[in-house]
Amino acid sequence: MNEKPIYKKDVPAGSLKKFAIENRGDSFSDTLRKQIFEKLTTHKLVYDEIHPDLVISVGGDGTLLQAFHRYTDRLNETAFVGVHTGHLGFYADWTSEEVDDLVQSIVGKDFNSVEYPLLSVSIHYMNVQPSRHFLALNECTVRSVNELLVADVMIKDEKFESFRGDGLCFSTPTGSTAYNKGLSGAIIHPSLPSVQLTEIASINNRVYRTVGSPLILPEHHHCQVIPVADRSFTLSLDHLSSIHDNVRQIEFGVAKEKIRFARFRPLPFWRRVRDAFIG
Repeated sequence: MNEKPIYKKDVPAGSLKKFAIENRGDSFSDTLRKQIFEKLTTHKLVYDEIHPDLVISVGGDGTLLQAFHRYTDRLNETAFVGVHTGHLGFYADWTSEEVDDLVQSIVGKDFNSVEYPLLSVSIHYMNVQPSRHFLALNECTVRSVNELLVADVMIKDEKFESFRGDGLCFSTPTGSTAYNKGLSGAIIHPSLPSVQLTEIASINNRVYRTVGSPLILPEHHHCQVIPVADRSFTLSLDHLSSIHDNVRQIEFGVAKEKIRFARFRPLPFWRRVRDAFIG
């Protein structure tokens, strides 16, 4: 079960000088945070929330998502590693009982920096308001604010279908195991830079038809959602939600940026899938 992601490089021991900790906030996670902080600072690492080389997530997958969105402007300089304190986290390599091992690995081991694809989301408006750009680690969902989502779906600037339904979900390969899986989407290995589009309760009858199946778009393809009537949308980016008015179109694609995980030991993707969903 050896995993060989297409984005991987060896990083020598001692390269990590500054660290930050993103914490779930419950009492158990607080205790672990203090332990990690004390152990790493004892080894002369510097705690720096502004310019960390390594961000340690203590909690669950939601905590890792929170850490990612906090440091989206430092993805080229910052790596992430997760400690899960509840149920098995899909992004977390370490358990609460392995904190000492993690600290020793951070201080004294070479490690692999593994990069995974992200989702690029660009919102273009009808008026002079400038476009807005976002990144998602798991997924972005699009819904109408007031009623059913009615929109044209374009692939590479060519109309693919007219959609009517509750919404659309665009996911990354790592996010394919999250909400996308609940929508019966495929699970995609993160070494494949791609975007998956799945429908949320689409209307299909003699009048309205959609393809009805998940679509997997390669990195050189992009997809636009163009409103037909209502131009107000609710967008969820991972755990964040916002409302956007006067929208002309929303464009999705594989981002140029990637997230880097500090991998101190092998933990193949398919083993994660097996442990998370089969046991």
